[in-house]
Amino acid sequence: MKHLISALALAPMLLVGALAHAQAHNDKDTQEDIARHRAMAAAHEAAAKCLESGKSHDQCQKDLQAACRNLAIGKYCGMKHAH
Repeated sequence: MKHLISALALAPMLLVGALAHAQAHNDKDTQEDIARHRAMAAAHEAAAKCLESGKSHDQCQKDLQAACRNLAIGKYCGMKHAH
């Protein structure tokens, strides 16, 4: 009975610790998502500037695909539109 009371007394502290760990993990994942989205946005901004500079669509697409490699799913950094 004494062990049961001790276990019940410790349960709230263990729960708080577990929740704090889960929140820290989620914050880290969120920060990684933010960084990934910013990198994708930078790649698309560079593609827009490439087109503005007068380079060909094919060259700018090639540059975008290189910038997106290992960054997002697909070769267009998660975005594709019709031309």
